[in-house]
Amino acid sequence: MKNLFLILAFSLSLNSISQQSYIDYVSPYHPVVGNSGMVVSQNYLSSDIGIEILNKGGNAVDAAVAVGFSLAITLPRAGNLGGGGFMLVYIKEKEQVYFIDYRSRSPLNSNLQNIFSLSKNKKINPKDFRNEMFDVTRYGYKASATPGTVSGLLDAHAAFGKLPLKDVLEPVINQANKGILVSYDLHKAIESTPQLKNDPESKRIYFLNDEPLPENYLMKRPDLAKTITKISEGGKKAFYQGDIADKIVDASLKNNGLFSLEDFATYKSKFDAPIATSYRGNLVFTAGPPSGGGITLLTALNVLSYFNLERYKSDSITTYHLLSEAIRRGHNNRSHFVGDPEYFDVPIQQLLSKERAKELASSIDKKKASKSTDINPFELIKEGRDTTHYSIIDNEGNAVSNTYTLGYSFGSGVTIPGTGILMNNQMNNFAYRYGDKSIRGRSASPGNKFESGKKPMSTMAPVIVFDKNKDLMLITGSPGGSLIPAAILRVVTGIIDFDLNVGEATMLTRVHKDWPTTGILHEKTLSSDLAKGLNIIGHKVTEEHTMGSTQSIHIVDGINYGYADLRRPNASVSIQPN
Repeated sequence: MKNLFLILAFSLSLNSISQQSYIDYVSPYHPVVGNSGMVVSQNYLSSDIGIEILNKGGNAVDAAVAVGFSLAITLPRAGNLGGGGFMLVYIKEKEQVYFIDYRSRSPLNSNLQNIFSLSKNKKINPKDFRNEMFDVTRYGYKASATPGTVSGLLDAHAAFGKLPLKDVLEPVINQANKGILVSYDLHKAIESTPQLKNDPESKRIYFLNDEPLPENYLMKRPDLAKTITKISEGGKKAFYQGDIADKIVDASLKNNGLFSLEDFATYKSKFDAPIATSYRGNLVFTAGPPSGGGITLLTALNVLSYFNLERYKSDSITTYHLLSEAIRRGHNNRSHFVGDPEYFDVPIQQLLSKERAKELASSIDKKKASKSTDINPFELIKEGRDTTHYSIIDNEGNAVSNTYTLGYSFGSGVTIPGTGILMNNQMNNFAYRYGDKSIRGRSASPGNKFESGKKPMSTMAPVIVFDKNKDLMLITGSPGGSLIPAAILRVVTGIIDFDLNVGEATMLTRVHKDWPTTGILHEKTLSSDLAKGLNIIGHKVTEEHTMGSTQSIHIVDGINYGYADLRRPNASVSIQPN
């Protein structure tokens, strides 16, 4: 009888162990798992369209084009045809990563006099600029640079796509015609964007009876459907040399804007090599200049390589301290000598050199915050946080990491009549205070000083990572303006240094420390004890809103694990059936 009880107890124990392996989850943040195509974007409807393209036989680039156009409908505050961005494309057959720069470009006839309505005869002193003067680069027709999104997406398709452009854009056109239901998030975004009401066409589209479109209202976009149809039939020429360009330039001229037909006829996206660094044996690729975010991220990784992060917990004071000091030095690297490489010789090799990394790392005290001269917040360029990012992989292992933006939420607030196209406010991102010796921040950066025909520096930094065996390991990126590098850094180090799954790494509390400011910004999920500890070692901690919204795919042993950041509503992972 005694033996019977022992056998019974042993059997129950085995059942308990067996059961635990299924229902006792290690983490509450569950990635979506698949071994075929996967799309992770900031809107579930657009993610689904990406999968529809993959199911048609398209590849990751085809899906990326469809998602990019679709987000202009589903996420109009950031998804766009009137903005610009950076894309990384990995073609597995060639084992090659390509960087496509389709950043917006300042109008060719723009100058400080016609932007700010200054006298042509008066010598301009950068110290004369006042904060309120910059509203013309934030809102309205003068705020927009020549959009590059259509060029970038279509050039990627021409180089790497498989399906005809008409097939790629067909579901997007249908989506625009049929409309989408306004989500709570979209309703609140419209409500909190006053510049939309100042533009008659934007007001017509996004308001009903002088109120923001209500939740669950069916928002149809026939104007945008016609625009995308023209592009599907005529390609880039339809946008940059046809009826669409005519409408944009005409509206600009009628509203004291600066565009000419030459701005559109001469715009070209640029294929280039990405920049990269090795971190713990993993190769991290990202966007080069005019991205300053790529320089910031890789600098931070280079600095962290001198510290053994895995010795500490992912949420320890030391970890947050080192992350903050590393990202701060990354921002230092981008604050002076990063800009449009066609206008400024960016010293990329020196900024990312081992010598520079060692110099920056040696200036970090593991037990004390570094010091810097305080500066007035006005002196920093205000970078909009309402960018968006999406990551895609197809069943052949090709991948796309794409980040694009209008700048502020809904950009300049201007919609071009008859097109449905919301315009960016990227003229806001130049260093107009260049020459003011009293400024140490980015608003006086020589690399990013304003020049006509130039692309402003951006913090966008799409990322693709390969593991020690040179296999594709991670596709990620984030919106968030100057907070982008910190958001991505947390995901990359969470996976590499702390061996977390992509969900856990995504949901780690994020911190940001800029240069030359002294304080740490942190998400409210940082514990009070950690905040006190960081204060004690010299950091001035300030609670911030959520930082970024990473959309990531982590590849482990040939299996794709996707995770849509919970920080912004309606983001989603969509997968192809295995």
